[in-house]
Amino acid sequence: MLVTAFQRYLNNFRGFSREIWILTIITFINRAGTMVLPFLSKYLKEDLHFTYGEVGWIMVAFGFGSMLGSWLGGKLSDKIGFYKVMVFSLFSSGIFFFVLQYITSFWGLCLGMFSIMTLADMFRPAMFVSLGAYSKPENRTRSLTLVRLAVNLGFAAGPALGGLIIMGIGYQGLFWVDGSSCVVAILIFALLVKEKKKTAQHDAHNSILEVTSVFKDKVFWIFLFVSFVTAMIFFQLFTALPLYHSEQFGLSEFQTGLLMTLNGLLIFALEMPIVSYFERKQTPKLSVIFWGALMMGVSFYTLLIDVWAGMLVVSMVFISIGEIFAFPFSNTFAMSRAPKGHEGRYMALYTMSFSMAHIISSKAGLSIIADYGYQVNWFVMGTFGVAAAFCCLWIKKLLVLETESA
Repeated sequence: MLVTAFQRYLNNFRGFSREIWILTIITFINRAGTMVLPFLSKYLKEDLHFTYGEVGWIMVAFGFGSMLGSWLGGKLSDKIGFYKVMVFSLFSSGIFFFVLQYITSFWGLCLGMFSIMTLADMFRPAMFVSLGAYSKPENRTRSLTLVRLAVNLGFAAGPALGGLIIMGIGYQGLFWVDGSSCVVAILIFALLVKEKKKTAQHDAHNSILEVTSVFKDKVFWIFLFVSFVTAMIFFQLFTALPLYHSEQFGLSEFQTGLLMTLNGLLIFALEMPIVSYFERKQTPKLSVIFWGALMMGVSFYTLLIDVWAGMLVVSMVFISIGEIFAFPFSNTFAMSRAPKGHEGRYMALYTMSFSMAHIISSKAGLSIIADYGYQVNWFVMGTFGVAAAFCCLWIKKLLVLETESA
């Protein structure tokens, strides 16, 4: 019985092209190597002795660099091709990591973090466009899911390895390893994967609507709001929730880490089978995203019950399943919405919505908590999730009107 179940699980990983597997491997190497990020605030505060306010501004520069990089990456992917953007982004950001360790002034680090994130996050929209080029239309969502698994596994391995490096040779070692991982990953990609021009892979939406500019696509902008909201409430997982674990229930860092591990295990075990199931059933992407946003909202409503620590586990299960439903299919919807030649621009705005969510999530959540308490923040975040779900229904109605008017 167990052997049969395991075989079925493995079957979800069949049918990918060689290029997708190579892209997955280099993503894992890159994400596992990105071990500076989890320790960045600690490095700035304890090693360079910046104030909390200065650390906050450096992180703001980090976020805005991410937004600019996402936009440039998408724009350049349409102009010169995703392949060149990916190679330039990882190689240049890898070299820049070597330099960053020698910058120690406040303004220098603001400029340095802005610059390195501009270079590094050019990779993301280009990578999303590459998935459309190297995967088959019928398994495009599964291809993204495979890469997401590599990201999650990389982030799981990176901090542990980073902690060992800090203990052994100090923070400077992180910059050398991080930069080296970027350079090694993209050299593997450049040597093993040939450049491929993006071919037209449109679904029904593209055959109905060919927009001249992404800024005139009303449906896509409503969808970007959905993406922004789901990302914003998801990022509470890394900002407000760990504080809540400690202050409300007295959980240790280890216990909070176990809850985070639960999220990773659920993603690893369930995301690929669930995505494969919906792809086989040809379930409409927006229907899946609707349930994902709704479950994310419910996960925060469950936190309103603050008298039993077990609700933290219930909430984590809801937000993890919501993540599995929402994120892979939202990426595929964004790609399928893009007319030929505009894929980069669409994916740029899509990745920018996540960068903006990262900037706003911690600031908004912690401000609400400071002024009104945790309960109000959970209610606000839950309501945002429900609002995003209903926006999915609105988009579905607009798509029906597009079809009828075509």
